[in-house]
Amino acid sequence: LTCQSETSQATLAMQTAVRLLPATRTPLVACRFAAPRWRSPGSFLYRRISPSTTAGAGRAMASSSRSGSGSNDPTASKNVLGGDLEVCCTDPVTGFARDGYCRVTDMDFGVHAIAAVVTQEFLDFTAARGNDLQTPRPPMFPGLKPGDRWCLCASRWKEAYEAGVAPKVVLAATDAKALEYISLEALREHATE
Repeated sequence: LTCQSETSQATLAMQTAVRLLPATRTPLVACRFAAPRWRSPGSFLYRRISPSTTAGAGRAMASSSRSGSGSNDPTASKNVLGGDLEVCCTDPVTGFARDGYCRVTDMDFGVHAIAAVVTQEFLDFTAARGNDLQTPRPPMFPGLKPGDRWCLCASRWKEAYEAGVAPKVVLAATDAKALEYISLEALREHATE
């Protein structure tokens, strides 16, 4: 099977194979990245899938959305306020698919749902936990500075929130999937335009 992830920058082809875990007979999908992104070329990423999706694993990985729309069309995704998902940022270009949207798809295991305006305090916090967002990694990652908008993992934003260093959030550009991890009240406390 072959699945593709389209971005505004380029199309990244991946080789996909389905295998079963011996002990549990749980199906896994393995994607090998043909073009570098955050992993080196040829590295593998495994994801558990349900038996009902095993037959169409490649199609499911390529086209379904975790936010329930069944489409990679950002206009089909909803924000935490119930409206259409708005663009977070295109300079620097953000989002798991690098299309400017904090849209969560089946390929986004980190759930990059939070449209945040990063602060130096947050950048220092996440760097101390092993995720340096300030250092550029060309060509896909320019490095962030305070005031940049960026799609953050829901779990990291929640961790920062609990530590008292959560950055501001653009609610209209935050995917509704974030509500599975963080309350709307917590997001509203940190809301910005």
